[in-house]
Amino acid sequence: MFRVEKETIISEIMSSAPDTMPLFREIGMHCMGCAMAAGENIEEACGAHGVDVEEFLEKLNAFIAAGA
Repeated sequence: MFRVEKETIISEIMSSAPDTMPLFREIGMHCMGCAMAAGENIEEACGAHGVDVEEFLEKLNAFIAAGA
């Protein structure tokens, strides 16, 4: 099963778990296909959007696990 960590690159998440995109949109991350997503990890993205990375990781991973 795919698991997201702080170091996981956004584009890797979109590739491995594209159904998580609505969760990103909920917190204001709308540009999942932009150049930043190609090299930015989840911790950096959360920091840029003022989102608690631990809470978001928990939500993302629970969502992924529920669909597995």
